Amino acid sequence: MTAPNRIVCLTEETVETLYLLGQDDRIVGVTGYAVRPKRVRQEKPRVGAFTSADIPKILALRPDLVLTFSDLQADIAAELIRAGIEVMAFNQRDVAGILRMIRTLGRLTDCIERAEALAQSYEARIATLRNATPAHRPRVYFEEWDDPMITSIGWVSDLIDIAGGTDCFAHLRHEQSAKNRIVTSQDVIAAAPEVIVASWCGKKARPEKIAARPGWDVIPAVAQNRIIEIKSPLILQPGPAALSDGLDALIAALCPKDVPAC
Repeated sequence: MTAPNRIVCLTEETVETLYLLGQDDRIVGVTGYAVRPKRVRQEKPRVGAFTSADIPKILALRPDLVLTFSDLQADIAAELIRAGIEVMAFNQRDVAGILRMIRTLGRLTDCIERAEALAQSYEARIATLRNATPAHRPRVYFEEWDDPMITSIGWVSDLIDIAGGTDCFAHLRHEQSAKNRIVTSQDVIAAAPEVIVASWCGKKARPEKIAARPGWDVIPAVAQNRIIEIKSPLILQPGPAALSDGLDALIAALCPKDVPAC
């Protein structure tokens, strides 16, 4: 099997992974949300957002493979398939899935050893963190969206556990659909999180608005001013960013240097 030489990536995690694997010369088009590494903005043409894509522009690039993610891009994938384009849809929803995605891209692009080394580097750090015994595992409410309030997307719930916290709504982590991970204000108040982490997809999170929600003054995280924003490109893309800078940001949020109990 000949490795694809003209790849279009419609989500950012495959873009970053191919760059890390030294396969960026194969990329001919990327999602408009691709920001890692920074130079991708200058190097690769933008061909779409997340749930929309410029099909004629993609076809003009003559890709031999288009990489998509999840059912939210199913219509895009179907249109490309009807146009005779080969499409591969990833659907990683947890840390294990992210690692599988990295290894799969390595096989697709004939750089299996490099992909294995990258995956193992993440696995080694995760193992080290899991083997650590934190003095305290704070209860964490992660807010992916504010209206409605959506929480506990799978890989972030995994990362909270790895970082030394306890996801207040971990029982929702296996729900693929966002509508099944909606919680109410009363749910969050009852969960009494000690840390609130907000990462609103596509817009800046507003900790002051979260703190001002009716009745939330009784939540420990609000009372102790422990509401932290993590920018969505770091944590909401299920790829290398989440396993590196995203995990670092979670560790800092859960155990800041000025908290002696950490």
